[in-house]
Amino acid sequence: ESIRRFCRQVAGVLHTASLFQQVEQEREKSDRLLYNILPDTVADELKESGRVQPRKHDSVTILFTDFKAFTADAEIMPVEELVEDLDAVFEQFDRICGRYNLEKLKTIGDSYMAAGGLTLANSTHPVDAVLAAMEFMDFVEQVNRIRQEITGGKFWSMRVGVHTGPVVSGVIGRSRFAYDIWGDAVNVASRMESAGEPGRLNISQTTYDQVKYFFDCEYRGRLPIKNRGAMEMYFVSGVRRNLSGDHPGRLPDDNFRALYERLKQGARLRFKNESAHT
Repeated sequence: ESIRRFCRQVAGVLHTASLFQQVEQEREKSDRLLYNILPDTVADELKESGRVQPRKHDSVTILFTDFKAFTADAEIMPVEELVEDLDAVFEQFDRICGRYNLEKLKTIGDSYMAAGGLTLANSTHPVDAVLAAMEFMDFVEQVNRIRQEITGGKFWSMRVGVHTGPVVSGVIGRSRFAYDIWGDAVNVASRMESAGEPGRLNISQTTYDQVKYFFDCEYRGRLPIKNRGAMEMYFVSGVRRNLSGDHPGRLPDDNFRALYERLKQGARLRFKNESAHT
């Protein structure tokens, strides 16, 4: 009898351990899902308090991309190929955002939205966003070249728009969480994208004022914006030549990184003789 009782106790302990292991596995799975859809700091707050406090951000930089003629291609391309191609591009965009401390916010169809300066407040987010946008475009160009060589076909051409301004961030939803931002700056960033041209990076005056020390830009003038009147815009041509060493306009050199470090430490950058559209 004592042996049977002992066996039952052992079986009970093993069953409890198995249940505990299952609970732990489910908790880990839930955590992975949560941290996949929310920034780490936001997910931490949600786990600890059960909610996320909305926050005002005085300055963030918002980036939008959109592919030209995607809708038309969607009607003629095999569905599997279309989704696979788009997923591959957005996966690379995610990696680039990670390198530049940008938060991917969402994708809507073929549009991709990200922002810098949200969960990691810093003074470099306008420069980070422009560098990320340039890498986005370089990657799409590479894909286009490869596809042209292999199939003779061409990938989608892409517009990119960037704007810097204040927003409010927060988490919405109960059973399905979504981290998002709101504010006029979001609308302006979207307008920068739609007012741009395929293959070009279009930025607002506000963003230009904060990145002009790092990048050569082409002043476009005051152009009409839906529901906004006219706004000044610039195309980013590339990294300033005196900051790009052996790769004119493309890759930052040590001088760029030194200037970036000064900005990161809070220095106020100025040209010797700064004009309105330098």
